[in-house]
Amino acid sequence: MTQTTTQPATPAWPTEDEKLAREREVNALGMWVFLASEIMLFGGLFLVYFVYRFRYPAAFAEGSSELNMWLGALNTAVLLTSSLTMALAVHQARGSSRKTAVLFMLLTMALGLLFLAIKGYEYWQDYQEGLVPGLNFTYSGAEQQAVALFLVLYFVMTALHALHLSIGIVMVGVAIVWGQIRPFAHDPAEPVEMIGLYWHFIDIVWVFLFPVLYLLR
Repeated sequence: MTQTTTQPATPAWPTEDEKLAREREVNALGMWVFLASEIMLFGGLFLVYFVYRFRYPAAFAEGSSELNMWLGALNTAVLLTSSLTMALAVHQARGSSRKTAVLFMLLTMALGLLFLAIKGYEYWQDYQEGLVPGLNFTYSGAEQQAVALFLVLYFVMTALHALHLSIGIVMVGVAIVWGQIRPFAHDPAEPVEMIGLYWHFIDIVWVFLFPVLYLLR
């Protein structure tokens, strides 16, 4: 009586395309996990802000009225335009139009720098008007301490946003330079897409910051 032996099946090694698809999924998951942690960070700040706003509604409305709403609106328009140029950069990168993608990325960087310049001017204006607690605070209304609290939260939240925007500008610049030195041969659109996700997140945060800080008067 003969016994038949079965040979173990040879494992099927993933193809190059499968490896790239898996790597892309891992990178995307990592970016979304990072963005989730950022949402918790800003979400905590928004929670603190609203707790104190409900406690001192008149003082927070007064503090908001001291801010330059038109500069905030201008910065909102600048950042929304940068979101458009970033989306166009991603679109061009997917179409393998590297030069056009780089052009839109440079425009995105320029708009980001313009946002920071306007915000810097606004901070200087706030200082000149005595609206910076701890450095130059001359407000003398009935609820001085509560107005100071609003301004502290305003500077913390907008400065943290500006820091994240600065990181985004650096990331876009590094992607442009690195793409010229060592082109992304496998998937040239992936790094642009990952940076685009981060950039759109920064824009969304500002879309919430602007009405909360400037418009709720």
